[in-house]
Amino acid sequence: MITTARVETATPSRYLGQLCKHFAHRIPASHDERQGRIEFPEALCELEAEEGALVLRLTTAEEAVMARMQKVVADHLLRFAFRDPPQVVWQPG
Repeated sequence: MITTARVETATPSRYLGQLCKHFAHRIPASHDERQGRIEFPEALCELEAEEGALVLRLTTAEEAVMARMQKVVADHLLRFAFRDPPQVVWQPG
């Protein structure tokens, strides 16, 4: 299963870096200015910084895991973007 969220933000690279650095303390995560990868035990989150948006792509085998990981990733992003909270809407595919 794959879901994607395109999150409108003026600072996509900043949030990409914050998310990857935060999770890297506990699980494998890597990033550069444009792309990131967070390897959760049951899911993979790939991140891409575009002009004006951060694209989040979650991949997992189980529906229950997908719902939980969507919440985890969105909650962390919203915590970092508390001054101007973006809308995170997950779409299939």
